[in-house]
Amino acid sequence: MKKLLSLTAAAVALGLASQANAAVTLAEDGDTKVTLGGFIKMDARHVDGDLYRDGYFIGSAAAGDFSQTDFNANQSRLQFKVQHGKVTGVFEVDADTGEGNEIISNSSGIRIRHAFIKWDNWLVGQTWSTFMPLHALAETLDFGGAHVGEAFIRQGQIRYTNGGFSFALENPYTFGGDRDESKQSVPDIIARYDFKGDWGQANVGALFRKVDQSGIDETAVGFNAAAKIKTGGKNDLRISFAQGEYGRYVGTVAVPDIITVDGETKVEEGTSFTLAYRHFWNDATRSTFFYGNSTTDLGDRDRTHWGVNVITSVTSKLKTGVEFGEYSQDEATDLSSNYLMFSAVYAF
Repeated sequence: MKKLLSLTAAAVALGLASQANAAVTLAEDGDTKVTLGGFIKMDARHVDGDLYRDGYFIGSAAAGDFSQTDFNANQSRLQFKVQHGKVTGVFEVDADTGEGNEIISNSSGIRIRHAFIKWDNWLVGQTWSTFMPLHALAETLDFGGAHVGEAFIRQGQIRYTNGGFSFALENPYTFGGDRDESKQSVPDIIARYDFKGDWGQANVGALFRKVDQSGIDETAVGFNAAAKIKTGGKNDLRISFAQGEYGRYVGTVAVPDIITVDGETKVEEGTSFTLAYRHFWNDATRSTFFYGNSTTDLGDRDRTHWGVNVITSVTSKLKTGVEFGEYSQDEATDLSSNYLMFSAVYAF
């Protein structure tokens, strides 16, 4: 048992990782179970157009004249989980830091993705925000899919869950103002309720934040709703919608928390949504069409990401696929890029 634990700890320290469902049991002794999971993912991507992101598109991209091809395995990840009775600890890492170079070794630094403890109805630590509806994320090869329109954020939190209701205090931070004042004085407050049935799953959520920097002292409020609806067989429709002063919680930097317009700093308001339909051609092969968009009130941002893919499960653990899509920023100038990518993913 001790030897297995030490070997696993070494693997975590040296490995690549994310929050994938741990699947391999390394040790089991009484009410203690140690598991290791994750996946190895290889991406080959070609981007052509006015915008480029190294790795995958988020809510912002570099402008220029790009025609580039990139191969990387940085999204590969490793998750280490220890369950002892009602207590579960999860530690997950990957190497998606962009710190390496492509001259010789293509090395990249390890980073923490998830590190949390669960006990009964309580969760403490870093993981996906309570505001984020995981069930509404599309199955895509470009990691996360239409980041521009979806709630997508990991951070430290204290969460209580009872049935379909969740309540959390989460890490406060302001994106868009003075970095020296970015840490807020009051935790962000999130409340959420989930519905489940034979038809699928849905949720509604509310976010309350104190924004007290750069001359602002206001309470920001945002709302979201999302659903995954079964449409026959294995097919499904996934939708999400967010409205209000949600800032960094939605759009992965597409929507700032605050913005300065005509010399006056204000809390930004946004509207974001995603839509994805997944269709199974047979038991192994399926396609997803997805679309996401975020717009802002004061900054007049308008960012869109759409794509379509074909993914095949070669085995229960190995899948391959191809995806074509477009990312655009339609604000002061219309900028867009097309991308074509191939991925192979082995989950364990």
